[in-house]
Amino acid sequence: MKTIALLLFFFVSLTLISAQNRPSEGFYETSDHVKIKYKVSGKGEACFYIPGGPGQGYPSFELMGGNNLEKNMQMVYMDQRGSGESGTSENYHLDQMIQDIEELRQYLKLKKIFLLAHSFGGIIAVNYAKKYPEHTKGLILANVTLHFLNDESVKEQIEYGNSLLEVKNRVIPKDSLSSELSKVSSALRKKRIGYKFLTEDIETIKESDKIDSLHPRIIDFGMAVISKPKDFPEYYADYAPITKDIKVPVLVITGKKDKAVGTQHYKTFRFPNQKVVAIDGGHLLYYEKNSEFVSAVENFESKIK
Repeated sequence: MKTIALLLFFFVSLTLISAQNRPSEGFYETSDHVKIKYKVSGKGEACFYIPGGPGQGYPSFELMGGNNLEKNMQMVYMDQRGSGESGTSENYHLDQMIQDIEELRQYLKLKKIFLLAHSFGGIIAVNYAKKYPEHTKGLILANVTLHFLNDESVKEQIEYGNSLLEVKNRVIPKDSLSSELSKVSSALRKKRIGYKFLTEDIETIKESDKIDSLHPRIIDFGMAVISKPKDFPEYYADYAPITKDIKVPVLVITGKKDKAVGTQHYKTFRFPNQKVVAIDGGHLLYYEKNSEFVSAVENFESKIK
């Protein structure tokens, strides 16, 4: 009996060791042979960061204040396929992006995870929670869109852009919204104030650009989604209606001046178990309002058993 007990103890110990000794930073290979860059840092409940973009790498979030969450959470950062330092792929569809998260969860031997999504990443995070509720402990949705380039948000961007340009707004047909936004954005760039959709402070953009310059990245995923919308219709669908069916705890963090996804878009969300925190800032709250951002996340996480 002692021998059997010792063997069982030895086997269990090896299992625990293997679960805890994954590299804190490196690459894992997906089932379709794409190498995904990831990094694990911090202590506490595991929380996967899902970047925006589409196709933004994780360093700008991590190094612009996201790492302050590591005091109370084990942050798992990942570059999506076709983004950051991860490998390219012939498949950038939503189902595959969800599967990449699930395979990393399995690789790290984590039973349940929080997902913290920013901007466009909300589409991926919400669909992961819908498909894998048994592995989702909670969603943290920071300045997210669940309907990429939706009409109401685009209208708000056009109106805001015209106010910056001191141009009078006019009624724009629905089928002309996209082209009108392109014109407004082009005019803002010529005046070097296109960044104002994201933030009122140019220094924030300079900091983000500096980090990006130190962490070279590919943008294949983002380019595919933006340049070939007809090939990826799932990224342009409205996912607000499915929120009523997602019963995990949800924290919605919204910026009162967020012109990137719109200041009213979050009001379309219908999660049964959601808390909304509105912060007086723009699209990059995790940097410009870091203490409020971190406090909101920590208060939410601490109340979930």
